[in-house]
Amino acid sequence: MAISVHCDVVSAEESIFSGTVEFAVFPGEAGELGILPHHTPLLTRIKPGTIRLKIQGQNDFELVYVSGGMLEVQPGMITVLADTAIRAHDLDEAKAMEAKKRAEEALANRKAEMDYAAAESELAQAIAQLQAIQRLRKSIH
Repeated sequence: MAISVHCDVVSAEESIFSGTVEFAVFPGEAGELGILPHHTPLLTRIKPGTIRLKIQGQNDFELVYVSGGMLEVQPGMITVLADTAIRAHDLDEAKAMEAKKRAEEALANRKAEMDYAAAESELAQAIAQLQAIQRLRKSIH
């Protein structure tokens, strides 16, 4: 039996995942963070992207898109608190493409009165959703 750690991924609306994992990868602000059981305690922010969870007893990773949030690691527990978290297979590619297009147009139109930080954030989230969809497709094939 492989060594494992309990992991919870929670959004503002609901619990997305709660279970035992052998390994987990998170989109850290300075790059990906790989977490194994008995990891040193850690508290950090994560950016929009894909969480990859190697569930105990399964060959494939469970993929979850997060819009950013906080990651807490304790030797026997991993917790992710995200504003938005969606299982990759539940993402809507058409909506993500439309959001990406809107954000790119808003950033290109320098004359419009807008919040550039909000547009850049929307663009980053749309790109992260599309990357999660692409990772899911690669894991299926």
